[in-house]
Amino acid sequence: MSSYQAAASRPIAASAAQPGAAEVERTYKKVFWRIVPFLMLCYVVAYLDRVNVGFAKLQMSQDLAFSETVFGLGAGVFFIGYFLFELPSNILMHRIGAKIWIARIMITWGLLSALFVFVKTPMQFYLLRFLLGLAEAGFYPGVILYLTYWFPSHRRAKIIAVFMSAIPVSGIFGNPLSGWIMQAFHNSSGFAGWQWMFLIEAIPAVAIGIATILYLDNGIASAKWLSEREKRLLTDEIAAAQPQETNLKHSLGAVFRDPRTWWMSLIYFAFVTGQYGLTFWMPTLVKSTGVSGALNIGLLSAIPFLCAIVVMNVMGHSADKRRERRWHLIVPALFGAVGFTVAASFADNTVVSIAFLSLAAAGVLTCAPLFWSLPTAFMSGASAAAGIAIINSIGNLAGFASPYMIGYLKDLTHSTQTGMYVLAGMLVIGAAATWLTPAKLVNR
Repeated sequence: MSSYQAAASRPIAASAAQPGAAEVERTYKKVFWRIVPFLMLCYVVAYLDRVNVGFAKLQMSQDLAFSETVFGLGAGVFFIGYFLFELPSNILMHRIGAKIWIARIMITWGLLSALFVFVKTPMQFYLLRFLLGLAEAGFYPGVILYLTYWFPSHRRAKIIAVFMSAIPVSGIFGNPLSGWIMQAFHNSSGFAGWQWMFLIEAIPAVAIGIATILYLDNGIASAKWLSEREKRLLTDEIAAAQPQETNLKHSLGAVFRDPRTWWMSLIYFAFVTGQYGLTFWMPTLVKSTGVSGALNIGLLSAIPFLCAIVVMNVMGHSADKRRERRWHLIVPALFGAVGFTVAASFADNTVVSIAFLSLAAAGVLTCAPLFWSLPTAFMSGASAAAGIAIINSIGNLAGFASPYMIGYLKDLTHSTQTGMYVLAGMLVIGAAATWLTPAKLVNR
């Protein structure tokens, strides 16, 4: 058990009066506004730096003579580094504390992202993408773990949905921003537009990483902005919702032996396949409908993410209110599959493609935050640190497979249609696996 968690578990003085519902809600609202918007800002920057390579491709592939397969492999190799270091990263965060570890992650990935300015060969591209994945490993599962320190399981679907709204937000603002930078700065001071984009968009990661050290608290016990009564209220609610684990070695072994861990990994792999297929290839899919100009592509690419941010938060609220998970995952996954299928079938029609890419985005991006309410319902403490990292690591291997698969199929068939049909099929598999998950696990 980490030192800050040990402190959180010690008795905290409080008045004898039991807190009422209004006080509980007021306290959780206070916690929400203190940490969630900041974490969301961090993830906007993280996700932008992770997927802006999809926008860079519009110029980068031509400038450097990269094939679709080379680009797809480079986009995906990020997740090999991510896979290798994610579990150690999450365990280190559990021991060291969130604010130092999250700050370390953000600063190192920002510096590496800026180095893409100097890429000339496929091997340099692969190496930097691998190192970027290594640097960023642990950020997302670390935040999911961090949220378990503050919110009990029955409140997390809504909270994680808000946090993961950073993905569509990064698309809403990041896609037009990336398009504008590439168009406005192209050939300025001897650098191409894609080089300026990597450099400019790396700066916020370093700046916010430094701010993380000053702003975040490692847990409830160290939060000076909470009263002693509020601290006790939060620790009591979390303790009542999930048992605490103290033996990391025992917990890690139990997580690996638990078949639920691998079943969760299968479901998440299917959903992540759709997610990264969409986010990495969105600019290319929009361009293929006949749209020209990086800024125009960026503006149109933002529309599906606008739809997604509304749907994912509505569904997250609904799932928590009803304490139902299965159908709140199955329905968005199937709608996402329909969106990919129809968009692929009308790839030369901009209006139809954008409409059904919006359906696909709303479906696939809604699945991820709702998914995490499943494993965090039966994992806690040290097992959560290990389990979340394992599931996220395995699931995010789809981040390697998905872009590479679409790039390979595009080179093979000269169309993204087949790749999008595969994405639809993976979402159907994820929906089926969710339906087969025991009801006592999904409805909590």
